[in-house]
Amino acid sequence: MTTWEKLICIKETKGAGYFVLIDPDKQSAEDSAKFAAQAEKEEVDGIFVGGSLLSTPLFDLVVKQIKAQVTIPVIIFPGGVQQISSYADALLFMSVISGRNADLLIGRHVMAAPIIKMMGLETIALAYMLIESGKVSSAEFMSNTRPIPRDKADIAVAHALAAQYLGMKMIYLEAGSGAPLPVPNEMIASVCSMCQLPIVVGGGITTPEAARQKVDAGASFIVTGSILEQNNLNGKMAEFARAIHKY
Repeated sequence: MTTWEKLICIKETKGAGYFVLIDPDKQSAEDSAKFAAQAEKEEVDGIFVGGSLLSTPLFDLVVKQIKAQVTIPVIIFPGGVQQISSYADALLFMSVISGRNADLLIGRHVMAAPIIKMMGLETIALAYMLIESGKVSSAEFMSNTRPIPRDKADIAVAHALAAQYLGMKMIYLEAGSGAPLPVPNEMIASVCSMCQLPIVVGGGITTPEAARQKVDAGASFIVTGSILEQNNLNGKMAEFARAIHKY
């Protein structure tokens, strides 16, 4: 079974899936692996690994150590071409479709494609959309793109439909790490009603209740990151998992 097939199975059997994002820029490889192991114990469905700066061979080491500790999917959430590892189960082949930066629409993908091919790494084509969150996020700054206004659901829907017609597999609505305002539930619902692709939502989701609201609005997968960095206590991820899993 491919990693993509596993994700679809998670969605179908649990109603929605829960991922945690591990940023290797913020902790050691050993701590990342321990965190991943704890996440699996607390019913997290998969691990995203990615940051803004860390590159191989350090990135390769982080992914290798995480993968050695868990059986759930370990998927690269790349911050750049330098974040590719053969130890991962798959890589999100992301295109920042909310912006007009050609380098992040196709440029870096061309550079990464031969490396991915040589590694035999599974890819999941993902349409990445930055959503206005009340502050300039790291993703917005690093991508040099403007986010979609949070009150313009119609613009988000148009972008999501374009991604679907281009043959992408998933939509990622991203408010940004530590965002004061998460992606609006109304926007999630609008995109879900018009687009057939699974929707991933991340950024600014600070409580299990808020996570469940995103699922009820139509999100297929929820991602948390910085809230766990700030409150890395046993049981916190389990609370999110219980709220996110519909059955």
